[in-house]
Amino acid sequence: MKNETPTIFAPENSPLDITFLVLSGASILCVASSIDPLRAANRIAGQTLYRWTIVSPDGANPETTSGLHIDVSGKFDANARHEVLVVIAGFGTAPYGKGPFIAGLGKAGRRARAVGGIEAGTWLLGRAGLLEGRAATTHFEDMEDFRTAFPGANIKSDRHIIDGPVFTCGGASPAFDLMLHLIRSRQGMAMALKVASVFIYDQSRPTPDSEPLVSLGQLERSDPRVAATIRMMESHIDDPQSTAAIATRIGVTTRTLEHAFAKFIGETPGHYYLGLRLAAARKMVTDTRLPMTEIATRTGFSSAAAFSRAFGKRFGRSPTSLR
Repeated sequence: MKNETPTIFAPENSPLDITFLVLSGASILCVASSIDPLRAANRIAGQTLYRWTIVSPDGANPETTSGLHIDVSGKFDANARHEVLVVIAGFGTAPYGKGPFIAGLGKAGRRARAVGGIEAGTWLLGRAGLLEGRAATTHFEDMEDFRTAFPGANIKSDRHIIDGPVFTCGGASPAFDLMLHLIRSRQGMAMALKVASVFIYDQSRPTPDSEPLVSLGQLERSDPRVAATIRMMESHIDDPQSTAAIATRIGVTTRTLEHAFAKFIGETPGHYYLGLRLAAARKMVTDTRLPMTEIATRTGFSSAAAFSRAFGKRFGRSPTSLR
């Protein structure tokens, strides 16, 4: 691939359109790990950051390994323009590795802004000629066969790999990591941490320098003060603590805490804290029938009016309008 378009893994405000091509035999966990973080990002932001369409090779609803079917909007169109094309596959991909389907996948992948493979979807990218000259990975059980099958690719045993417009990962958990990285790259560390917290994701596994921190578990290894601050914020949604008070409890100066947040989160402690409280409020607004005055109290606002002003400034509409 020459004359590559700018990477999708970079700050960008416009919505990203993703086509998920799901094959029967895929893991439902791979599908959920790829899509649900994007849904959570949209919800937290209060706007559409990501749009997606789910398709299958023949337009039928693919059956996952658990026996559950995935609803699709139709058949994969190799002639359509796909901004981002992601192939999610598991068992039984051999029949798709030749013929018109794989030729169409190669054509669509080369035209897309970015193309990705999740678990056995990596094999289909390889069969379509999209991994030639690229670094790539797949499920650890298939690593040696994968190297043999695609000698023109640089196969590595990483959880996920991004090489220009091509990205690959080995399974459901790496797919979740990859989507958090996408969100972090486009919307910042604060948004990625909030998405991770939705799923109580606290990955503490050490990561290489090239893989960014996204969960509190990982952040704790680099700066436990910031992680402890965020945990304190999350446990005091209804009773907000000042940055100075939190810094005292953590055992640092306010200035030190602000510098640490700027380095690892990219925003001030106060701005991050307000975002947590408003995200909690937004969930109560949309998912409950609680009075606005009670939501304001539960999220630490002095009055319903103060809550409404902050909510409108963050989400572009009043809580009553959203409900």
